[in-house]
Amino acid sequence: MESGTTELARLPGLEVPEIAPTQPSGERGRWIERGPSGKLMLFSGRSNPQLSERIADLLNIELGEVELETFANGETYCRYCESIRGADVFLVQSCHGAKTNDHLMELMIMIQSAKLASANRITAVMPWYPYSRQDKKSAPREPITAKLTADMLVVAGVDRVLTMDLHAGQIQGFFSLPVDHMTALPLFAQYYRDKGLHGDGVVAVSPDPGRAKMARKFGEMLEADLAIMNKTRPARDSAAVTEVIGRVEGKIAIMTDDIIVTGGTLIAGAQALKDAGATEVYACATHALIPEPAFEKLGKSQLKEIAVTDTVPVNPLLRPDNFPEPLTVSILLADTIKNVFSDESVSAIFAGENQLF
Repeated sequence: MESGTTELARLPGLEVPEIAPTQPSGERGRWIERGPSGKLMLFSGRSNPQLSERIADLLNIELGEVELETFANGETYCRYCESIRGADVFLVQSCHGAKTNDHLMELMIMIQSAKLASANRITAVMPWYPYSRQDKKSAPREPITAKLTADMLVVAGVDRVLTMDLHAGQIQGFFSLPVDHMTALPLFAQYYRDKGLHGDGVVAVSPDPGRAKMARKFGEMLEADLAIMNKTRPARDSAAVTEVIGRVEGKIAIMTDDIIVTGGTLIAGAQALKDAGATEVYACATHALIPEPAFEKLGKSQLKEIAVTDTVPVNPLLRPDNFPEPLTVSILLADTIKNVFSDESVSAIFAGENQLF
């Protein structure tokens, strides 16, 4: 019989914890600590991973590990690959394109999975809010799908929604929880100012009377006049401009809108502005929900340039010559996420000018 004692192996879960080595300088952590217990964790759905990576870079963290899979029968599977207990979880998902419903359902599943994993607070970061154009009944027996989407998010277990340039301000009232609304308008204004497009020789144009308040604010940022177009829709996803209200002759016109889909509004507006005497016509929109055939039409239009953001990904191979590189909203999103996490003002980022309805 050997003398001495033999150390027994500890049972699983009872191991002596090892002291984690100090991370090398510059290496990213997996979250941001706030006080003794709070931590921020950022996860991405599969709709716009490039934007999520840009946000993570600005926050100086890595995206959280989450397993997302689509089964052969079309169902979505989600599992977080690390503990999120007690964390402030931010889920980035822009539900767009032909897979709008798939992206939306994936977000719902990610929210419920985070809820069941005991996350402290769950924020859905939705740069583009789906179904936002279906915000009211325009004809008998129609749904209000924007409200239905809000109800689904609340039932799934979200605590807060962070979105950008909603199609209609009343969508915020569809929720029974906080909605942080951001706008890309200052981003566009700075872009055009850097190009020298500001002052008396420029006119900000609203594509319809409903966007006049936003266009007026845009004009103030550019120190420019305001014009408004009167638009009709003879059919769904088509537009016709009947008149231009305001002086545009001899000026550079810049149209601003929240979304581009078929581009019918911008194409008709550009032609009307040219007929009214505008020397050049530019356009900008936050959300480029553009199907492939519309790119060719926009490229052949009277529009000198069309500026968009990266709230939804734009295929660089489809962009015509008058489409520059999309402006990134990652800085605005990262700053907003940090302020939400630290319980600071979101409107302060925009100097209180983020409700442009």
